Amino acid sequence: MPSVTIYTIFWQPPKLQTGAVAPALTATYRNLQIRLMTDYPGHGVGNNNTQYYQTVGGVTSYVKNAGSFGGSYVDASPLPASGCNDSATPGNCITDAQIQTEIKKVVASKNWHGGPGTIFFLYTVRGEGSCFDSSSTSCAYTAYCAYHGAVSGTTPIIYANMPYGDPANCQTPGTPSPSGDPAADTAATSASHELTESITDPLLNAWFTAGGAEIGDLCAYNYGTNTWDGAKANQMWSGHFYELKQEYNNHVNMCVQIGP
Repeated sequence: MPSVTIYTIFWQPPKLQTGAVAPALTATYRNLQIRLMTDYPGHGVGNNNTQYYQTVGGVTSYVKNAGSFGGSYVDASPLPASGCNDSATPGNCITDAQIQTEIKKVVASKNWHGGPGTIFFLYTVRGEGSCFDSSSTSCAYTAYCAYHGAVSGTTPIIYANMPYGDPANCQTPGTPSPSGDPAADTAATSASHELTESITDPLLNAWFTAGGAEIGDLCAYNYGTNTWDGAKANQMWSGHFYELKQEYNNHVNMCVQIGP
């Protein structure tokens, strides 16, 4: 994705599938995700993406570390019936197919448009889990903390599933919280990881190792040196502090905080 437009969708239903009241996503949580997506293009770890490229019809083009934030939406629609069984969130689980349905619904209702230069991040509330499918063999908090994918078609919809940021399962113990909200920071570092991987491997057929690891997977939970905000952050973009996972740099064969 040489340039990227980023959208965020916060799914805030009135209740979970068990009937319990769905905990509200705090303003801090939502605002940090929006701010991260606004700050990402042109900054920090995104510079590392500029070494990655595609060749189509004999023409090679590189990632430009450019883009913009397209918009955000809070969807209060009820959840569908649980389609899977996430052991970390008993009774509350949505499949990848249900996630895709929700994203496509919001995209259509907001008159947004997909395509190879656009990505949609879907954030769900605390207590709502997910699995890839109804077999429930690969689920949130036990197999993944977030992932990105693509709905194929003439106009592909590139997206990321962002379960609620759970520091206990999706963060290294002792990782600092620049925002003062550990759950929000956990979601932010996962979002940066998925955005970077989407830019370098948007359709899941581009930059990854023979073992299937993408440039974020190779550096998962590796933060490097915290040089900002009293050692609580490793990135400072537009005056804002973030604690984000490093990404893999092919030039030096190691994980880095900022690219070549």
